[in-house]
Amino acid sequence: MTADLLRRLPHRFPVLLVDRVVDVVPGESLTALKAVSANEPWCVDFGDLPSTLLLESWCQAAVLLSSWDEPDRDRVVLLGAMADVEFHRPVTPGCVVRHSVRIVDARGGTVAFTGRSRVDGQDVMTVGRVVTTARPAADLRPRGADS
Repeated sequence: MTADLLRRLPHRFPVLLVDRVVDVVPGESLTALKAVSANEPWCVDFGDLPSTLLLESWCQAAVLLSSWDEPDRDRVVLLGAMADVEFHRPVTPGCVVRHSVRIVDARGGTVAFTGRSRVDGQDVMTVGRVVTTARPAADLRPRGADS
């Protein structure tokens, strides 16, 4: 599944923060796992997985869901907004985070998601809403930049 993730996401080590997709209903929901290791640079420096990276990992799962049917390396998914994100407890090395993502609304390239992240059956983060939009990569290049 890792090769499939690498085809679907532009991220690479150390910022590829999804290890495996365990369940997907295209256009509806996705469940992904992130194993937190003590060897990750941020855990070496800070001990726990920073909450911003927990949210980034969940958002990568959301991007996987939004593009599951039609992965397109020539499109870039941009974060548009987030609301009602709550962090409930720290995530430490050795934890396996289970991200649950559900599509609330999708119109064109804009998708709204909701969901949660759990460790050992307990919420570590809840996400009220995250909105993304997809744009052709060529549209985001500075004018005059080489292709």
